[in-house]
Amino acid sequence: MPSTDAHSDPEWTVPADGDVWSHTTVETNGIELHAVTAGPEDGELVVLLHGFPEFWYAWHHQIPPLAAAGYRVVAPDMRGYNHSEKPGGVAAYDIDELVSDVVGLVRAFGRESAHVVGHDWGGVVAWQTAIDRPSVVDRLGVLNAPHPTAYERLLRRSPAQLRKSWYAFYFQLPWLPECSLAWDDYALLDHALGEGTVRPDAFTRADIRRYKTALAQPGARTAALNYYRALFRRNARRTLTQGGVGDQPVRVPTLLVWGEQDDALDVRLSEGLEEWVSDLRVERLPDASHWVQFDAPDRVTDLLLDHLP
Repeated sequence: MPSTDAHSDPEWTVPADGDVWSHTTVETNGIELHAVTAGPEDGELVVLLHGFPEFWYAWHHQIPPLAAAGYRVVAPDMRGYNHSEKPGGVAAYDIDELVSDVVGLVRAFGRESAHVVGHDWGGVVAWQTAIDRPSVVDRLGVLNAPHPTAYERLLRRSPAQLRKSWYAFYFQLPWLPECSLAWDDYALLDHALGEGTVRPDAFTRADIRRYKTALAQPGARTAALNYYRALFRRNARRTLTQGGVGDQPVRVPTLLVWGEQDDALDVRLSEGLEEWVSDLRVERLPDASHWVQFDAPDRVTDLLLDHLP
């Protein structure tokens, strides 16, 4: 069972810590993940997976209302992030390991399955968990993260998406991306979070400082970048041996929420997914960016509550 783990550093501890949620350490897939939990212990389990370059706090708008609705909410720092364990080497961040982390997390809370929701990289992992381990996923929720086959197809066909994905290729370089992330007190976070949203105050100054503190944890930058490196290598191998990632069907009820003003992902990635997803609802938010749950927190929460049973 998870063990409790208190943290009191005001640089990253959020307001009302211990009132709505609590911190815990979970053993899964041979590593330890820090996570935040909320809601009744006997409620249906909802696992919230954050993206790059975030941590569990990405869901702080959604955790209280989900808990109040009776769900048992678990929002981990994914492996390599913030206070979770940071195994060395690119291979430790292969998508299969990330899926196994989710499966182990569900098991650690005494469940056979859960509702799995992910944004950005968390969405990539959520998609893959539903594809590879459908018995573990009751309902799937994805925010601004592409289905893997749809993404590969658009990359091959769209120079515009290829240009938008420049950073994923840049992240394949050694050490330089790590330095870029940390340069000038993590100025890239100021730009991405402070200027990359539709709503000017979507991220407060305190939010951005907490993100910087999380990313500055020893080993966190390399671990976060290794997600991209591992996936790039995996897809390159599959392209060479199989001609691509192949069709990857999703057979669980799925909600896709898409902020249309995403600078990194083309809105076309939210279209035509019925080819792979049999039970799909797509909600496009025209006044939201890639950081959709910050630009439109109430709308995202309402959509999740409507999607979950």
